[in-house]
Amino acid sequence: MVMEYLLHILVIAGIYIILTLSLNLIVGYTGLPALGHAAFFAVGAYISALLALNLGISPWIGLIVGASFAALTGVVIGASSLRLKGDYFALVTIAFAFIVYYTAKNWVSVTRGPMGLPGIPGFSIFGLSLDSTFSYFILVFVFVLITIFIVRRIVDSPFGRVLKSIREDEIAAEALGKDTTKHKLLAFVIGAFFAGIAGSLYAHYITFIDPSSFTIMESILILLMVIFGGMGSIKGSILGAIILVVFPELLRFLGMPSAIAAPTRQMIYGLVLIILMIKRPQGLMGRFRFG
Repeated sequence: MVMEYLLHILVIAGIYIILTLSLNLIVGYTGLPALGHAAFFAVGAYISALLALNLGISPWIGLIVGASFAALTGVVIGASSLRLKGDYFALVTIAFAFIVYYTAKNWVSVTRGPMGLPGIPGFSIFGLSLDSTFSYFILVFVFVLITIFIVRRIVDSPFGRVLKSIREDEIAAEALGKDTTKHKLLAFVIGAFFAGIAGSLYAHYITFIDPSSFTIMESILILLMVIFGGMGSIKGSILGAIILVVFPELLRFLGMPSAIAAPTRQMIYGLVLIILMIKRPQGLMGRFRFG
């Protein structure tokens, strides 16, 4: 049972690593204050789950379609808002997150609203169902490696260097003849695509999703992981996601009465974050501050 529990935590951590890496590409490397990343997470999860439940489509195809649909929504939101600066762009992404959340909550005929979608089928390979936690851990681990590889190639490429120049000084990048809007849009869409992949992996692992998993607080948690680990750092994203997934679980073993255990965990969790932000505002492994 202990090993099963540890593997479960590692699976969840792996999914959040993908989410954190995808958001770091947008926030850490490009400098866009995106605050609604859970929306793309939700789109990937719901599209993949609905295709499997209603049409009997393989989760593998659902993963691709869900991630592609998340990327498409990224195109729509990005194309209409990337010319906005700072707080205005952040407000648009927050508004988008609320739209997705309330659509999932109120479109009962499709999403079943607050009742959620139960019985989502899991992945299978060559007819073998990945129904054990260990097999799903291997699957998520492979996707984490793929995400790290692709994000690393992106940020080390000429395209990635343009993204960094946009973060540092967008006007200077434009003066050098770079199409900054195009580069920001591509980064935004790539980040949305990988968030959609994480959503599909989450839905088919948990086998049940409802709107409460994709609130604005989820977006803030993912952003905290990016800031905690370090802006513009792949290693920081991995470390931030692992720590902020595992640490609250460790606090479960404090042996407190159940009535006060949860709020105490949250207080300790928040205190640790506050201390880190004061002592090292650029995060554990980052060089840049948020904002």
